[in-house]
Amino acid sequence: MMNTFLQLNTIFISILIESLPFVVLGVFVSGVIQMFVSEETVQRWVPKNRFLAIVYAALIGVFFPSCECSIVPITRRLVAKGVPLYAAVPFMLTAPVINPVVLFSTYIAFGSSWTMVLCRALFACAVAVAVGAVIAIRHEGSELRHERREMPMMPRTWKEKIVGTLRHTIDEFFATGKYLIIGAFIASVMQTYVKTSALVSIGNGKVAASLVMMALAFVLSLCSEADAFIASSFQSTFPFHALAAFLVYGPMLDVKNTLMLFQSFRARFVWKLISYITLFVFAGSLLI
Repeated sequence: MMNTFLQLNTIFISILIESLPFVVLGVFVSGVIQMFVSEETVQRWVPKNRFLAIVYAALIGVFFPSCECSIVPITRRLVAKGVPLYAAVPFMLTAPVINPVVLFSTYIAFGSSWTMVLCRALFACAVAVAVGAVIAIRHEGSELRHERREMPMMPRTWKEKIVGTLRHTIDEFFATGKYLIIGAFIASVMQTYVKTSALVSIGNGKVAASLVMMALAFVLSLCSEADAFIASSFQSTFPFHALAAFLVYGPMLDVKNTLMLFQSFRARFVWKLISYITLFVFAGSLLI
């Protein structure tokens, strides 16, 4: 009993230590966007054509070295600033997958091979574009839980902007951080009491292998900078397409960022978003 508790405690703390720096980075960038970037500037960045906006948003994530935790507050702030939901969501989905840090870690984890790197990047972009297209067709408005913008007036002086950035960072951190803690605890409980061997034993067949690896990605709640090393350890157990599903689904949906999504967006939209991502990742993995 004591050993199990110690294991749970160790996993819980390790998840927090691994995730907190990226959450701090995310809420800080969110604060910078709020104080230094006007709505007019944001609107000029996004192409007017919906399809071009979706593709642009999916690809621009390559320039943002963020994980799945830090990207949620950034996305919420971009939507509040006027970025269309169909563009913001693809950016949120690809940034934790196709940024240089994650792709390099994937390259190293899979024996300096470009095959999984290219598959992971292209697969993630395809899923993000598909999700963005569905949102563009089926959803109007921002879907934010709180539509009211906290600070409608842009500060004028640099001092006001810096102070406002720090204040916003602190407020956003405490608003988001509690969901990170809850998510880390749930993930640690699942890792402690849900045996990986039990899931592996049912992962026979192409369909089952994809579903099991997607479930593992959600349960393990790994940081996208490190998940490739876990995926590579399953190479002798699961086929290539299932590993690809693991590497794409995990950064898009896990316990931690799902709770953050519920904190930022309306629950009905989050449930639909979960279904879109799950469906496209699963279907895409079967086509690989």
